[in-house]
Amino acid sequence: MTEAMIEIKNLTKSFASKSGEVTALEDVSLSIGAGEIYGIIGMSGAGKSTLVRCMNYLEQPTKGTVAVDGRMLGSLSKQELAQLRRDIAMVFQHFNLLMQRTVLANVLFPLKLAKMPKADAQKRAMELLELVGLADKARAYPSQLSGGQKQRVAIARALATEPKVLLCDEATSALDPMTTRSILALLKDINRKLGLTIVIITHEMAVIREICTRVAVMENARLVEEGTVEAVFAHPKSKAALNLFYPGQELVDIRPAAGGRLCRVVFNGQDAFEPYIARAVLDTGVLVNVLHSDLQQVGDQVFGQMALSLPQDPDQARRIVAELKSRGLIVEEENHV
Repeated sequence: MTEAMIEIKNLTKSFASKSGEVTALEDVSLSIGAGEIYGIIGMSGAGKSTLVRCMNYLEQPTKGTVAVDGRMLGSLSKQELAQLRRDIAMVFQHFNLLMQRTVLANVLFPLKLAKMPKADAQKRAMELLELVGLADKARAYPSQLSGGQKQRVAIARALATEPKVLLCDEATSALDPMTTRSILALLKDINRKLGLTIVIITHEMAVIREICTRVAVMENARLVEEGTVEAVFAHPKSKAALNLFYPGQELVDIRPAAGGRLCRVVFNGQDAFEPYIARAVLDTGVLVNVLHSDLQQVGDQVFGQMALSLPQDPDQARRIVAELKSRGLIVEEENHV
């Protein structure tokens, strides 16, 4: 991995409530490389939004450390922290635009706060609107824009101060699928052109699948799994990852008959297009029952899985599993699927 842009170690964040202390994050450690598009996924309440707010110290951790571009945030003065936050921009689900100001004025706003000369600020703002494909909307107001266009303005505004890190907290959750894909394509383009480190916070597996290189899976305030997107899709180690990446798997919650066994077969790359199961059945003469199957595009690769009910006869079950493994497939036997 490239040099770390964000380094989090043993991070814990607790809040006081009427019913007692609530732990939003518990002993989380992760490293995000410079120029990486990194995903953090989890269901509502998993702790992912608290985690991203700790990355710029909008929330100060109860325990642990956060370093951005080699600087420990906990050791900075208020002035130093405010200066560093210019390098860490955020984009939110609901855009947070100034509704009484034009698109251009919204992008100019952080540049005015930074006291950039007016002519330079105007030039910078128009360059950013060109980058996000909205130069022709400079004089429009947010109320005249679609949801996707509003998010593009929010992204342009976030880039105004030339940050090193862009934090996207559920930035596509309010958008329809087609608009979401266009925003993700824009973020990819920005990452490629500017070398920006992008952190995507989401509960949507499709977002991780489309844009991220690595992913962290959050559940109940803890980091339960981390790795490349391809590795986690192909071989999820946690129940949380399995449920997020293969939604619908929980619908097949079937226990085998007495003495029977279940297994999960994982396909990746070109394996997904080969009739391996049929060939294994023909070669061994052992019949299996397909309980569930799923096929998804992850970046440039195709990943999928299939849940199989194995024969009750132990010898037959071993033969079919050995045959599938001999063909290079990942086969995991489970008590239930």
